[in-house]
Amino acid sequence: MQKTFKITAPEGLHARPATQLVSAVNSLDADIQLIHGSKSANLKSIMGVMAQAVPHGAVVTVTAEGADAEKAIEKVTEVFVSQSLGEETE
Repeated sequence: MQKTFKITAPEGLHARPATQLVSAVNSLDADIQLIHGSKSANLKSIMGVMAQAVPHGAVVTVTAEGADAEKAIEKVTEVFVSQSLGEETE
């Protein structure tokens, strides 16, 4: 499963939103990746997400595989929308 988002947060994905995303999916049984350009990071790793340095206006794709893949995509979407971090592009 995958979903694409355009980052709308003025600061991009800095420490606070990265923490919110990681916290939302950390307990799920799924391999979840955040893809920005040619780089991919484990969405369960705060350092991996922050190392992406995703700026405002960037387009990212979140992929999920495993038992909780659907739930993972739902949680990520919920955080992006409720915290005004990004908007769905699909």
